[in-house]
Amino acid sequence: MLIFSLSVFFAQSLLAQQREDREPEANTGRQEKQAFSSNSYMAVTANPYASWAGKNILAKGGSAIDAAVAIQAMLTLVEPQSSGIGGGAFILYWDNKAKKLHTFDGRETAPKASTPDMFMLGKDKPMAWIDAVVGGKSVGVPGVLKALELAHKEFGNLAWSELFNDAIDTSVQGFRVSERLAKLLASDIHPGLKQFRNSSVYFYPDGQALIKGEIRKNSALARTFMHIAQNGADSFYQGELAVNMAKAVQFTTINPGLLAAEDFAEYRAVKRSPVCGSYKDHQVCGMAPPSSGGVTVLQILRMLEPFELANYSPNSLEAMHLFTQASKLAYADREMYIADPDFSQLPFSALISQSYLGDRARKIKIDKDMGRAIAGQPYAMLNVAQDNAYELPNTSHFSIVDSQGNALSMTTSIEFAFGSGVFVEGFLLNNQLTDFSLNPYRYNRPVLNRIEPHKRPRSAMSPTMVFDKEGKLVLLLGSPGGSRIINYVAQTLIGVLDWDLDIQQAINLPHVTDRNDYTALEKDTAAEGLAKGLEAKGHKVKIIDLNSGLHGIQITENKLIGGADPRREGVAVGL
Repeated sequence: MLIFSLSVFFAQSLLAQQREDREPEANTGRQEKQAFSSNSYMAVTANPYASWAGKNILAKGGSAIDAAVAIQAMLTLVEPQSSGIGGGAFILYWDNKAKKLHTFDGRETAPKASTPDMFMLGKDKPMAWIDAVVGGKSVGVPGVLKALELAHKEFGNLAWSELFNDAIDTSVQGFRVSERLAKLLASDIHPGLKQFRNSSVYFYPDGQALIKGEIRKNSALARTFMHIAQNGADSFYQGELAVNMAKAVQFTTINPGLLAAEDFAEYRAVKRSPVCGSYKDHQVCGMAPPSSGGVTVLQILRMLEPFELANYSPNSLEAMHLFTQASKLAYADREMYIADPDFSQLPFSALISQSYLGDRARKIKIDKDMGRAIAGQPYAMLNVAQDNAYELPNTSHFSIVDSQGNALSMTTSIEFAFGSGVFVEGFLLNNQLTDFSLNPYRYNRPVLNRIEPHKRPRSAMSPTMVFDKEGKLVLLLGSPGGSRIINYVAQTLIGVLDWDLDIQQAINLPHVTDRNDYTALEKDTAAEGLAKGLEAKGHKVKIIDLNSGLHGIQITENKLIGGADPRREGVAVGL
């Protein structure tokens, strides 16, 4: 079953990394990466093990969705802090033969027994977010496997059972702990990870955090994968696995949860229509709600269109000021209006209409920061309150193009680093219920993104695809980063579409974000030099780490160009 030995794997990974790394550029404070090219197929993921697992499938003639299943399985093992089969995902899939874009919603759902006030300590006092994260109460029904299987049934080339081989073998033989995983464990970033026996034993053997480079095996996960490979995704949602996950949630020593085996059995992944709109000569497409990514990224771009960012140099003071202003307006709408559409019944088309966004864009002043933006009024007489859900940057994104030109852009998450901290059958369970507003009412008005049975929490995940005026796919990308994902993706799109950078150069750009709170400039990068100019325009500026994980592929007439974020451990691999 073993496809390649660990020694061969690391030799290959080292070569791939050497191709992508170069000396640091002046004033960046980090090593940048160079674009990786391929003339046939490509996978770009957050971890070398996952990239090579995807390449193995593509080399066998597997489709982009076949590779995605193998990649997600491997990420569950080697990047457990960010994603896994205990979480959820949004998938964009381009069927190159039919020239059609499909989107799959694998977002988690709230338990049937959940209530809007389940995180409230009193009438007007919600739990602190960091307290709500830990334990079973924050766990929603995982959706990623159902979404992958739904897409695989339609677009898979290889048998489902073949797609877990690399993850099973690596689970048995062990993987080398990455620097990022080791650092997060050493920092005690998750307040509950040491308090639950299963997670403590796995991540802190003998009371000490796993260290970079040590070999970690996961026989429990290997057994889980073998069961899923042989019996399909339904075996995860019914039977012993579902019962064991429900018990782990209900009997945690901290914040016991409401998730029941019946909730797993009732889960369904959903195909939704994509969010698409024009930007210059391109069509930009993303995921519909409950993802806010498709709508909010497109809002930012379309509000900036009249300002012709192509006339400004990349990351110039003027361009970044305009970018932050459009971001404020878009985030204000996001917090007010975007929630699970099966509950809100609000058509997202109102938020991306040219007339509405034209009115919003007129609020942008070239010489002055607008302060805190107020949500617009695209829906008449809607009496709802703005959300204050808290989202942190621990997610994963991968992009794939197969030899037939089919493509996949998938963002996948267990939410906070190490999710809920609940570790069962070799993997972690998510804490996605804290992506709902913990307080269901504000100012005596309901919040659209409040918890309700079977509801999907709003997400910032923004898998994106871009098409030229002939309808050809030219770019796919996405990122982790919590609520800042939207800014990371929008800025990278501007880098490619307005400033003619290749995907790697655009990813390397120092980040500037504004979530309608303050203007954040990426620490130890050239973006710090914008601080004085932005403050002179009235911005409230903070210089902080902005740890994206952008992974994308640019498609030209002759080749694929892969970009991996220098802020994380990802690599692009291909033929």
